Amino acid sequence: MIRTEEIFFRIGTFQLQRLSIEIATDQYFVLLGPPGSGKTIFLECLCGLKKVNSGRIYIDGREVTALEPRARDIGYVPQDYALFPHLSVEQNIAFGLRVHGHQHKETKAKVTETADLLGIQHLLSRGIDGLSGGERQRVAVARALVLQPKVLLLDEPVSALDEVTRQDVCVQLLRIQRHLNLATIHVSHNLEEAFSVADRAAILHQGILQQIGSLDELLRRPNSEFVARFMRCENIFCAEVVGQGAQGSNTKVKVGDIQLQVSGQHSGKLTFMIRPEDVLVCPGSQYDEKGGNAFVAKLVRSRDCGGYVKVELDGPLNLVAHITAGRFAELQGEHHPDVIAVLGPENIHVLPR
Repeated sequence: MIRTEEIFFRIGTFQLQRLSIEIATDQYFVLLGPPGSGKTIFLECLCGLKKVNSGRIYIDGREVTALEPRARDIGYVPQDYALFPHLSVEQNIAFGLRVHGHQHKETKAKVTETADLLGIQHLLSRGIDGLSGGERQRVAVARALVLQPKVLLLDEPVSALDEVTRQDVCVQLLRIQRHLNLATIHVSHNLEEAFSVADRAAILHQGILQQIGSLDELLRRPNSEFVARFMRCENIFCAEVVGQGAQGSNTKVKVGDIQLQVSGQHSGKLTFMIRPEDVLVCPGSQYDEKGGNAFVAKLVRSRDCGGYVKVELDGPLNLVAHITAGRFAELQGEHHPDVIAVLGPENIHVLPR
């Protein structure tokens, strides 16, 4: 397990501000955030490449805050992999073992075992220059794992890879993490990448930890507008409470020229969001069949995104919706020029003040 308490670090005008995170031994944790948010700096503080100004770092209950990097039981894979071009794959993987004084026979056995785990035994005699991006990445991970660390830190481990290779490597990283039961922190700004591996995640922005939780919590229950927008929700609106909803557990709010029901009891002014995949879009001919949070809108733009069609709706609320290709074809086949947008109260999330 890795735990940080109130980590503070300043470099120039940038600050990591009181970061406290706890990651279980068997957990694959993804640290998300836009470029420049401090993700790499945080990893470098954890592994000892940067000394924190204050706060504490614990690995399996042992404080390592003041220890040198090699004494922290942490395996670190930097974004550029930092492989030695003048050494072979085998020599790169063995480098840390030799620095720590391991004997040749033991080093050979550990390198072979780790290379087998990563599926790169056939590359051991090769030089670094001739390797593909995916092969380099696996060599860098092998070099980190061969020392049998208690924590693995991965800084943008697949950002330099093509889409297909990225997906394959993420599957392999998760398999290795599960096999070794190893606390892993994976830095990324890519949501698809995070969803393919993460047990839990956190969002960092300008050195401040914005929210931590499951990806479902970050996606559907963000604690701020920044988190909602980072998780790609474009449907964010300001509203004012005008009374109690039809259901006792709902509140009636006014936004623009319409009134909507939102879940929960609220007062005054508020900000709410609804995920684009939770916006129900129906043919205009079905308007009379819909009640509650339903209104007429025009479909003004669409884009096929493979797994869904992104549509933009112009109406009392300008909405973005993600719908199936089948539903989009149904809308296109209608003679009625308008569509109906339906927002289920249970899918509307009111952001904390």
